[in-house]
Amino acid sequence: MKPTKNFASDNNAGIHPEIMKAIVEANQGYAPAYGDDPYTQRAIAKFREHFGSEVEVFFVFNGTGANVLGLQALTGSFNAVIAPETAHINCDEGGAPEKFTGCKLYTVPTKDGKLNVELIKPLLDTIGNQHHNQPKVVSITQSTELGTVYTAEEVKVIADFLHERQMYLHMDGARLANAAAGLGCEMRKITGDAGVDVLSFGGTKNGLMIGEAVVLFRPELAKNFKYLRKQGMQLASKLRFISAQFERLLTNGLWLRNAENANQMARLLGAGLEKIPGITIVQKVEANGVFAVLPREIIPAVQKIYPFYVWDEANSVVRLMNSFDTTAEDVLAFVETVREAMLEKGLL
Repeated sequence: MKPTKNFASDNNAGIHPEIMKAIVEANQGYAPAYGDDPYTQRAIAKFREHFGSEVEVFFVFNGTGANVLGLQALTGSFNAVIAPETAHINCDEGGAPEKFTGCKLYTVPTKDGKLNVELIKPLLDTIGNQHHNQPKVVSITQSTELGTVYTAEEVKVIADFLHERQMYLHMDGARLANAAAGLGCEMRKITGDAGVDVLSFGGTKNGLMIGEAVVLFRPELAKNFKYLRKQGMQLASKLRFISAQFERLLTNGLWLRNAENANQMARLLGAGLEKIPGITIVQKVEANGVFAVLPREIIPAVQKIYPFYVWDEANSVVRLMNSFDTTAEDVLAFVETVREAMLEKGLL
């Protein structure tokens, strides 16, 4: 059976050819293990080009590892982490953040996946009370799990509010490239320049085979991070094969081209579906995700052709993710499949 593209997840896409080429090129001869290799040093240099000369960078296997270790660097076991209710660290990491940090997660319902100061304030009333976990970190996602994006100004307002209270801002940047592409800005502008303390930077959703990075914008936070990474079982022996991918991704704008294509296809998909009577787009299409209400009668039939996830079963909201290699033909064929399914059910 010929494999087909789908809209279930940008994780389902393959590896970008340039990234695959970088892996093959790194597979030449011997190199020191555990990051003491030239590939890792060059990759770190690339991160400093994009995020600032003072950042410290540590490569890990996956996003859960990046988030857990990033939060560990900022907290003690008596602390609490504030996040949106829809956050990946709350819904999709099997309790790993709470297990490995010892912290409690305080979650906040939001309509668009985004936090703001007014939503955070009520959770700080217990600071100083020895009977309660002490809020220390706010974790935001860029772009959010609902496909929305924080502007640099929105990030800075949160960061300034937290720093005034000796708290930290963590960013889950699994789709940071898509957010930056959507805003038309450099990644640094919506992270370190806006006050983010620790960033989990995603690679696999933007064309990598494996690997994420923890970017520390405060050098003092990196003092013991290599030990946290080792204890967290996230130190790769043949680290060059992760590092080489990031070096290539951050060279000559590959990260941006990949993200721009995914975003463009999401806009095309949203516009196409919106033209069909009875379909509603429920979140702004600001990155590479489209959230739409589809008639529940057609969902199983469409999923057989193009797999995707039902995000909210009760309200028939589906999530449609676009990838670096999604094409206009893929999008238009999906829209036509939806239209035909609705016609078959007598909904048009």
